[in-house]
Amino acid sequence: MRVTYVTAGAAGMICGSCLRDNTLTHELRTLQCDVTLVPVYTPIRTDVENASEDDLLFGGINVYLKEKSKLFRKLPRFLTGWLDHPGIIRRLTASNSIEVEAGQLGELTLSMLRGENGNQRNEVKRCVSWMKEKARPDLVNLSNLLIAGFVPTLKRELNVPVLVTLQGDDLFLEELTELHRPRVLAELRRLAGEVDGFITFSEFYAATMSDLLEIPREKFYVVTLGIDTGELSALQRLKDRPPTIGYFGRIAPEKGFDRIVDAFIHLHSEDKFGTACLKAGGWLGENNRAFFAAQVNRIEAAGLGKKFNYIGSPDRKGKLDFLASIDAFSLPTAYREPKGLPVLEALGGGIPVVQPKHGIFPEMLQKTGGGILTAPGDNGSLAASLGELLHNPEKAVQLGEEGRTGVREKCTARHMATETLDIYRQFLRS
Repeated sequence: MRVTYVTAGAAGMICGSCLRDNTLTHELRTLQCDVTLVPVYTPIRTDVENASEDDLLFGGINVYLKEKSKLFRKLPRFLTGWLDHPGIIRRLTASNSIEVEAGQLGELTLSMLRGENGNQRNEVKRCVSWMKEKARPDLVNLSNLLIAGFVPTLKRELNVPVLVTLQGDDLFLEELTELHRPRVLAELRRLAGEVDGFITFSEFYAATMSDLLEIPREKFYVVTLGIDTGELSALQRLKDRPPTIGYFGRIAPEKGFDRIVDAFIHLHSEDKFGTACLKAGGWLGENNRAFFAAQVNRIEAAGLGKKFNYIGSPDRKGKLDFLASIDAFSLPTAYREPKGLPVLEALGGGIPVVQPKHGIFPEMLQKTGGGILTAPGDNGSLAASLGELLHNPEKAVQLGEEGRTGVREKCTARHMATETLDIYRQFLRS
Protein backbone atom coordinates (compact mmCIF):
# COMPACT_ATOMS: atom_id res chain seq x y z
CA MET A 1 0.00 0.00 0.00
CA ARG A 2 1.36 3.40 -1.01
CA VAL A 3 -0.13 6.32 0.91
CA THR A 4 0.61 10.00 0.42
CA TYR A 5 -0.18 12.04 3.51
CA VAL A 6 -0.37 15.78 2.84
CA THR A 7 0.09 17.94 5.93
CA ALA A 8 0.06 21.70 6.39
CA GLY A 9 3.16 23.32 7.88
CA ALA A 10 2.69 26.02 10.50
CA ALA A 11 5.34 28.60 9.54
CA GLY A 12 7.99 27.46 12.01
CA MET A 13 5.61 26.78 14.89
CA ILE A 14 5.42 23.32 16.47
CA CYS A 15 1.71 22.59 16.03
CA GLY A 16 -0.39 19.71 17.27
CA SER A 17 -1.42 18.64 13.78
CA CYS A 18 2.19 18.43 12.59
CA LEU A 19 3.20 16.44 15.68
CA ARG A 20 0.28 14.06 15.29
CA ASP A 21 0.76 13.54 11.54
CA ASN A 22 4.49 12.98 12.00
CA THR A 23 3.89 10.41 14.76
CA LEU A 24 1.28 8.63 12.63
CA THR A 25 3.69 8.43 9.69
CA HIS A 26 6.46 6.87 11.77
CA GLU A 27 4.08 4.30 13.23
CA LEU A 28 2.43 3.40 9.92
CA ARG A 29 5.87 2.68 8.51
CA THR A 30 6.51 0.20 11.31
CA LEU A 31 3.31 -1.54 10.14
CA GLN A 32 4.80 -1.89 6.65
CA CYS A 33 2.66 0.86 5.16
CA ASP A 34 4.61 2.86 2.57
CA VAL A 35 3.77 6.43 3.61
CA THR A 36 5.08 9.61 2.04
CA LEU A 37 4.53 12.62 4.32
CA VAL A 38 4.68 15.80 2.25
CA PRO A 39 4.11 19.32 3.65
CA VAL A 40 2.25 22.21 2.05
CA TYR A 41 2.89 25.95 2.57
CA THR A 42 5.92 25.53 4.88
CA PRO A 43 8.09 22.67 6.16
CA ILE A 44 6.73 21.09 9.32
CA ARG A 45 8.50 21.41 12.65
CA THR A 46 8.40 18.63 15.23
CA ASP A 47 10.16 17.84 18.51
CA VAL A 48 11.17 14.34 17.32
CA GLU A 49 12.64 12.93 14.09
CA ASN A 50 10.99 14.63 11.12
CA ALA A 51 9.41 12.03 8.81
CA SER A 52 8.42 14.45 6.03
CA GLU A 53 9.85 14.86 2.54
CA ASP A 54 12.17 17.66 1.50
CA ASP A 55 9.70 18.37 -1.32
CA LEU A 56 7.14 21.08 -0.61
CA LEU A 57 3.77 21.47 -2.33
CA PHE A 58 2.06 24.85 -2.62
CA GLY A 59 5.04 26.70 -1.17
CA GLY A 60 3.72 29.48 1.03
CA ILE A 61 5.69 32.29 -0.62
CA ASN A 62 4.69 31.24 -4.15
CA VAL A 63 1.05 30.84 -3.10
CA TYR A 64 1.01 34.29 -1.51
CA LEU A 65 2.71 36.10 -4.39
CA LYS A 66 0.47 34.45 -6.98
CA GLU A 67 -2.50 35.72 -5.05
CA LYS A 68 -1.12 39.27 -4.90
CA SER A 69 0.42 39.67 -8.37
CA LYS A 70 -1.00 38.89 -11.83
CA LEU A 71 2.50 39.24 -13.27
CA PHE A 72 3.93 36.67 -10.86
CA ARG A 73 1.28 34.14 -11.94
CA LYS A 74 2.64 34.28 -15.48
CA LEU A 75 6.27 33.68 -14.61
CA PRO A 76 7.69 30.26 -15.58
CA ARG A 77 8.51 27.75 -12.87
CA PHE A 78 12.27 28.01 -13.36
CA LEU A 79 12.08 31.65 -12.18
CA THR A 80 9.89 31.02 -9.14
CA GLY A 81 10.74 27.50 -7.99
CA TRP A 82 13.63 28.60 -5.79
CA LEU A 83 11.10 30.26 -3.47
CA ASP A 84 9.90 26.80 -2.45
CA HIS A 85 13.30 25.83 -1.06
CA PRO A 86 12.74 24.83 2.60
CA GLY A 87 15.67 26.96 3.77
CA ILE A 88 14.28 30.09 2.12
CA ILE A 89 10.82 29.55 3.59
CA ARG A 90 12.16 28.82 7.06
CA ARG A 91 14.22 32.01 6.99
CA LEU A 92 11.34 34.23 5.86
CA THR A 93 8.69 32.76 8.15
CA ALA A 94 11.05 32.90 11.12
CA SER A 95 11.57 36.62 10.56
CA ASN A 96 7.86 37.31 9.91
CA SER A 97 8.79 38.86 6.56
CA ILE A 98 5.33 38.13 5.15
CA GLU A 99 2.26 39.07 7.14
CA VAL A 100 -1.27 38.28 5.99
CA GLU A 101 -4.21 40.21 7.45
CA ALA A 102 -7.59 38.57 8.04
CA GLY A 103 -9.17 40.13 4.94
CA GLN A 104 -6.31 39.01 2.71
CA LEU A 105 -6.35 35.58 4.34
CA GLY A 106 -9.98 35.12 3.28
CA GLU A 107 -9.27 35.90 -0.37
CA LEU A 108 -6.21 33.65 -0.37
CA THR A 109 -8.18 30.82 1.20
CA LEU A 110 -10.96 31.14 -1.38
CA SER A 111 -8.45 31.08 -4.21
CA MET A 112 -6.74 27.97 -2.85
CA LEU A 113 -10.06 26.18 -2.36
CA ARG A 114 -11.00 26.88 -5.99
CA GLY A 115 -8.04 24.81 -7.10
CA GLU A 116 -7.52 24.84 -10.87
CA ASN A 117 -9.95 27.77 -11.06
CA GLY A 118 -8.00 29.85 -8.56
CA ASN A 119 -4.90 32.02 -8.81
CA GLN A 120 -2.69 29.09 -7.82
CA ARG A 121 -3.78 26.87 -10.75
CA ASN A 122 -0.18 26.29 -11.82
CA GLU A 123 0.63 25.03 -8.33
CA VAL A 124 -2.31 22.63 -8.61
CA LYS A 125 -0.87 21.22 -11.82
CA ARG A 126 2.55 20.86 -10.21
CA CYS A 127 1.05 19.12 -7.16
CA VAL A 128 -0.88 16.59 -9.23
CA SER A 129 2.14 15.96 -11.48
CA TRP A 130 4.28 15.32 -8.40
CA MET A 131 1.69 12.83 -7.15
CA LYS A 132 1.59 11.01 -10.51
CA GLU A 133 5.32 10.92 -11.18
CA LYS A 134 6.93 10.65 -7.75
CA ALA A 135 4.50 9.61 -5.01
CA ARG A 136 2.26 7.33 -7.13
CA PRO A 137 -0.20 6.77 -4.25
CA ASP A 138 -2.91 4.17 -3.91
CA LEU A 139 -4.61 6.51 -1.42
CA VAL A 140 -4.20 10.15 -0.38
CA ASN A 141 -4.87 11.52 3.12
CA LEU A 142 -5.00 15.28 3.80
CA SER A 143 -4.49 16.85 7.22
CA ASN A 144 -7.44 19.24 6.75
CA LEU A 145 -10.07 20.23 4.21
CA LEU A 146 -8.69 23.75 3.78
CA ILE A 147 -5.87 22.41 1.57
CA ALA A 148 -8.21 20.28 -0.58
CA GLY A 149 -8.60 22.63 -3.55
CA PHE A 150 -6.53 20.28 -5.73
CA VAL A 151 -8.63 17.20 -4.87
CA PRO A 152 -11.06 17.37 -7.85
CA THR A 153 -8.10 17.53 -10.25
CA LEU A 154 -6.28 14.77 -8.37
CA LYS A 155 -9.25 12.41 -8.49
CA ARG A 156 -9.77 13.07 -12.19
CA GLU A 157 -6.11 12.39 -12.98
CA LEU A 158 -5.29 9.56 -10.54
CA ASN A 159 -8.69 8.10 -9.59
CA VAL A 160 -7.59 7.19 -6.04
CA PRO A 161 -9.49 7.43 -2.72
CA VAL A 162 -8.99 10.68 -0.84
CA LEU A 163 -9.49 10.96 2.92
CA VAL A 164 -9.34 14.10 5.04
CA THR A 165 -8.40 14.21 8.73
CA LEU A 166 -10.30 17.10 10.31
CA GLN A 167 -8.28 18.73 13.10
CA GLY A 168 -9.62 22.25 13.53
CA ASP A 169 -11.07 23.47 10.23
CA ASP A 170 -14.04 25.06 12.01
CA LEU A 171 -11.70 27.08 14.23
CA PHE A 172 -10.01 28.57 11.16
CA LEU A 173 -13.42 29.61 9.81
CA GLU A 174 -14.11 31.59 12.97
CA GLU A 175 -10.97 33.67 12.39
CA LEU A 176 -12.21 34.90 9.00
CA THR A 177 -14.17 38.11 8.45
CA GLU A 178 -17.95 38.11 8.10
CA LEU A 179 -17.45 38.81 4.40
CA HIS A 180 -15.34 35.71 3.75
CA ARG A 181 -16.67 33.14 6.23
CA PRO A 182 -19.83 32.10 4.34
CA ARG A 183 -18.01 32.02 1.00
CA VAL A 184 -15.21 29.85 2.37
CA LEU A 185 -17.76 27.55 4.01
CA ALA A 186 -19.58 27.15 0.69
CA GLU A 187 -16.33 26.09 -0.99
CA LEU A 188 -15.55 23.65 1.83
CA ARG A 189 -18.98 22.06 1.46
CA ARG A 190 -18.44 21.71 -2.29
CA LEU A 191 -15.06 20.03 -1.78
CA ALA A 192 -16.42 17.78 0.96
CA GLY A 193 -18.54 16.12 -1.70
CA GLU A 194 -15.35 15.14 -3.55
CA VAL A 195 -13.81 13.48 -0.49
CA ASP A 196 -14.35 9.76 0.10
CA GLY A 197 -14.14 9.80 3.90
CA PHE A 198 -13.29 11.90 6.94
CA ILE A 199 -11.28 11.02 10.05
CA THR A 200 -11.73 12.68 13.44
CA PHE A 201 -10.53 11.91 16.97
CA SER A 202 -13.90 12.11 18.74
CA GLU A 203 -17.59 11.51 18.22
CA PHE A 204 -18.12 15.14 19.23
CA TYR A 205 -16.05 16.46 16.35
CA ALA A 206 -17.48 14.00 13.83
CA ALA A 207 -20.99 15.25 14.66
CA THR A 208 -19.87 18.90 14.63
CA MET A 209 -18.22 18.69 11.21
CA SER A 210 -20.97 16.52 9.74
CA ASP A 211 -23.43 19.31 10.56
CA LEU A 212 -21.12 22.12 9.47
CA LEU A 213 -20.13 20.56 6.13
CA GLU A 214 -23.58 19.09 5.47
CA ILE A 215 -22.26 15.62 4.76
CA PRO A 216 -23.62 12.27 6.00
CA ARG A 217 -22.38 11.03 9.36
CA GLU A 218 -21.56 7.65 7.83
CA LYS A 219 -18.69 9.24 5.90
CA PHE A 220 -16.88 9.80 9.22
CA TYR A 221 -14.46 7.46 10.97
CA VAL A 222 -13.35 8.09 14.55
CA VAL A 223 -9.72 7.17 15.24
CA THR A 224 -7.93 7.18 18.58
CA LEU A 225 -5.67 10.17 19.12
CA GLY A 226 -2.39 8.51 20.03
CA ILE A 227 1.11 9.45 21.18
CA ASP A 228 4.49 7.80 21.54
CA THR A 229 4.43 6.75 25.19
CA GLY A 230 8.00 5.41 25.45
CA GLU A 231 9.68 8.28 27.30
CA LEU A 232 6.48 9.38 29.02
CA SER A 233 5.86 5.97 30.60
CA ALA A 234 9.15 6.22 32.48
CA LEU A 235 8.77 9.88 33.47
CA GLN A 236 9.53 10.57 37.14
CA ARG A 237 8.59 13.79 38.90
CA LEU A 238 11.33 15.99 40.28
CA LYS A 239 11.48 16.21 44.07
CA ASP A 240 12.20 19.02 46.53
CA ARG A 241 10.24 21.77 44.75
CA PRO A 242 7.07 23.78 45.42
CA PRO A 243 3.70 22.44 44.20
CA THR A 244 3.33 23.52 40.59
CA ILE A 245 0.51 23.92 38.08
CA GLY A 246 1.44 23.38 34.43
CA TYR A 247 0.09 24.90 31.21
CA PHE A 248 1.47 23.84 27.83
CA GLY A 249 0.02 25.11 24.57
CA ARG A 250 0.00 28.13 22.32
CA ILE A 251 0.00 31.30 24.43
CA ALA A 252 -3.33 32.68 23.26
CA PRO A 253 -6.78 33.53 24.63
CA GLU A 254 -8.42 30.75 22.63
CA LYS A 255 -6.17 28.22 24.37
CA GLY A 256 -7.22 29.63 27.75
CA PHE A 257 -3.94 31.05 29.01
CA ASP A 258 -5.81 33.94 30.67
CA ARG A 259 -8.07 31.39 32.37
CA ILE A 260 -5.20 29.50 33.95
CA VAL A 261 -3.82 32.84 35.12
CA ASP A 262 -7.23 33.63 36.67
CA ALA A 263 -7.26 30.29 38.47
CA PHE A 264 -3.68 30.76 39.70
CA ILE A 265 -4.43 34.21 41.13
CA HIS A 266 -7.67 32.93 42.66
CA LEU A 267 -5.83 30.11 44.45
CA HIS A 268 -3.47 32.55 46.10
CA SER A 269 -6.24 34.97 46.97
CA GLU A 270 -7.66 32.30 49.27
CA ASP A 271 -4.27 32.20 51.03
CA LYS A 272 -4.26 28.40 51.08
CA PHE A 273 -1.52 27.77 48.57
CA GLY A 274 1.10 30.35 49.33
CA THR A 275 3.91 28.27 47.85
CA ALA A 276 2.14 27.14 44.63
CA CYS A 277 3.75 28.08 41.32
CA LEU A 278 2.55 28.33 37.72
CA LYS A 279 4.78 27.07 34.93
CA ALA A 280 3.84 27.64 31.28
CA GLY A 281 5.28 26.60 27.96
CA GLY A 282 4.26 26.90 24.32
CA TRP A 283 4.49 28.99 21.19
CA LEU A 284 4.10 32.76 21.58
CA GLY A 285 3.34 34.50 18.28
CA GLU A 286 3.85 38.19 17.58
CA ASN A 287 0.08 38.75 17.49
CA ASN A 288 -0.26 37.53 21.09
CA ARG A 289 2.67 39.30 22.74
CA ALA A 290 0.49 42.13 24.06
CA PHE A 291 -1.96 39.57 25.43
CA PHE A 292 0.86 37.69 27.14
CA ALA A 293 2.31 40.89 28.61
CA ALA A 294 -1.11 41.78 30.03
CA GLN A 295 -1.35 38.38 31.76
CA VAL A 296 2.15 38.71 33.20
CA ASN A 297 1.23 42.17 34.50
CA ARG A 298 -1.80 40.66 36.25
CA ILE A 299 0.39 38.02 37.88
CA GLU A 300 2.89 40.64 39.04
CA ALA A 301 0.13 42.95 40.30
CA ALA A 302 -1.06 40.06 42.49
CA GLY A 303 2.45 39.81 43.94
CA LEU A 304 3.09 36.43 42.27
CA GLY A 305 5.77 37.35 39.72
CA LYS A 306 8.39 35.17 41.37
CA LYS A 307 6.03 32.19 41.33
CA PHE A 308 5.48 32.26 37.55
CA ASN A 309 7.85 30.81 34.96
CA TYR A 310 7.43 30.85 31.17
CA ILE A 311 9.83 28.43 29.46
CA GLY A 312 9.12 29.35 25.84
CA SER A 313 8.63 26.68 23.18
CA PRO A 314 11.05 23.92 24.23
CA ASP A 315 12.44 20.91 22.38
CA ARG A 316 11.45 17.34 23.26
CA LYS A 317 13.78 17.13 26.25
CA GLY A 318 12.55 20.50 27.50
CA LYS A 319 8.96 19.32 27.30
CA LEU A 320 9.76 16.17 29.28
CA ASP A 321 11.60 18.25 31.88
CA PHE A 322 8.55 20.51 32.08
CA LEU A 323 6.20 17.58 32.72
CA ALA A 324 8.55 16.19 35.38
CA SER A 325 8.39 19.51 37.23
CA ILE A 326 4.60 19.90 37.61
CA ASP A 327 1.93 18.33 39.84
CA ALA A 328 -1.23 19.16 37.89
CA PHE A 329 -1.91 20.25 34.32
CA SER A 330 -4.59 22.27 32.57
CA LEU A 331 -5.18 23.59 29.07
CA PRO A 332 -8.54 25.35 29.65
CA THR A 333 -9.41 26.13 26.03
CA ALA A 334 -12.08 28.71 25.29
CA TYR A 335 -13.16 26.83 22.17
CA ARG A 336 -14.24 23.21 21.83
CA GLU A 337 -10.88 21.54 21.25
CA PRO A 338 -10.75 18.84 18.51
CA LYS A 339 -7.39 17.31 19.55
CA GLY A 340 -5.87 18.33 22.88
CA LEU A 341 -2.51 16.66 22.28
CA PRO A 342 -0.72 18.38 25.23
CA VAL A 343 -3.40 17.03 27.57
CA LEU A 344 -2.83 13.49 26.31
CA GLU A 345 0.94 13.93 26.76
CA ALA A 346 0.45 15.13 30.33
CA LEU A 347 -1.73 12.09 31.06
CA GLY A 348 0.86 9.82 29.46
CA GLY A 349 3.46 11.28 31.80
CA GLY A 350 1.37 10.53 34.88
CA ILE A 351 0.22 14.12 35.46
CA PRO A 352 -3.43 14.59 36.52
CA VAL A 353 -5.32 17.10 34.39
CA VAL A 354 -8.20 19.53 34.92
CA GLN A 355 -10.09 20.29 31.70
CA PRO A 356 -13.28 22.06 30.63
CA LYS A 357 -16.17 19.73 29.92
CA HIS A 358 -16.37 20.37 26.20
CA GLY A 359 -14.75 19.39 22.91
CA ILE A 360 -12.74 16.17 22.92
CA PHE A 361 -11.97 16.28 26.65
CA PRO A 362 -14.98 14.35 28.02
CA GLU A 363 -14.33 11.47 25.59
CA MET A 364 -10.58 11.59 26.21
CA LEU A 365 -10.91 11.39 29.99
CA GLN A 366 -13.63 8.76 29.80
CA LYS A 367 -11.17 6.60 27.88
CA THR A 368 -8.02 7.31 29.89
CA GLY A 369 -9.15 8.43 33.32
CA GLY A 370 -6.65 10.64 35.11
CA GLY A 371 -8.54 13.90 35.09
CA ILE A 372 -11.26 16.19 36.41
CA LEU A 373 -13.82 17.96 34.20
CA THR A 374 -15.09 21.44 35.11
CA ALA A 375 -17.74 23.74 33.68
CA PRO A 376 -16.32 25.60 30.64
CA GLY A 377 -15.39 29.16 31.50
CA ASP A 378 -15.85 28.67 35.25
CA ASN A 379 -12.43 29.77 36.47
CA GLY A 380 -13.45 29.44 40.10
CA SER A 381 -14.24 25.76 39.57
CA LEU A 382 -10.96 25.37 37.67
CA ALA A 383 -9.07 26.90 40.60
CA ALA A 384 -10.90 24.70 43.12
CA SER A 385 -10.11 21.50 41.21
CA LEU A 386 -6.45 22.43 40.79
CA GLY A 387 -6.29 23.36 44.46
CA GLU A 388 -7.76 20.00 45.40
CA LEU A 389 -4.94 18.22 43.56
CA LEU A 390 -2.24 20.42 45.09
CA HIS A 391 -3.72 20.03 48.57
CA ASN A 392 -3.96 16.24 48.26
CA PRO A 393 -0.76 15.02 46.55
CA GLU A 394 -1.61 11.37 47.17
CA LYS A 395 -4.85 11.74 45.21
CA ALA A 396 -2.98 13.64 42.49
CA VAL A 397 -0.43 10.84 42.13
CA GLN A 398 -3.15 8.19 42.07
CA LEU A 399 -5.13 10.07 39.44
CA GLY A 400 -1.99 10.68 37.38
CA GLU A 401 -1.04 7.02 37.36
CA GLU A 402 -4.57 6.14 36.30
CA GLY A 403 -4.14 8.47 33.34
CA ARG A 404 -0.71 7.07 32.48
CA THR A 405 -2.11 3.52 32.46
CA GLY A 406 -5.12 4.59 30.39
CA VAL A 407 -2.94 6.22 27.74
CA ARG A 408 -0.54 3.27 27.60
CA GLU A 409 -3.41 0.79 27.19
CA LYS A 410 -5.72 2.76 24.88
CA CYS A 411 -4.10 5.86 23.32
CA THR A 412 -0.69 4.96 21.90
CA ALA A 413 0.68 5.73 18.47
CA ARG A 414 0.21 2.04 17.65
CA HIS A 415 -3.52 2.25 18.44
CA MET A 416 -3.81 5.32 16.21
CA ALA A 417 -1.86 3.78 13.32
CA THR A 418 -3.62 0.41 13.44
CA GLU A 419 -7.06 1.99 13.35
CA THR A 420 -6.01 4.35 10.55
CA LEU A 421 -4.55 1.49 8.52
CA ASP A 422 -7.79 -0.46 8.87
CA ILE A 423 -9.67 2.51 7.37
CA TYR A 424 -7.18 2.76 4.49
CA ARG A 425 -7.71 -0.93 3.73
CA GLN A 426 -11.48 -0.49 3.68
CA PHE A 427 -11.21 2.13 0.96
CA LEU A 428 -8.67 0.19 -1.09
CA ARG A 429 -10.83 -2.94 -0.96
CA SER A 430 -13.86 -0.98 -2.16
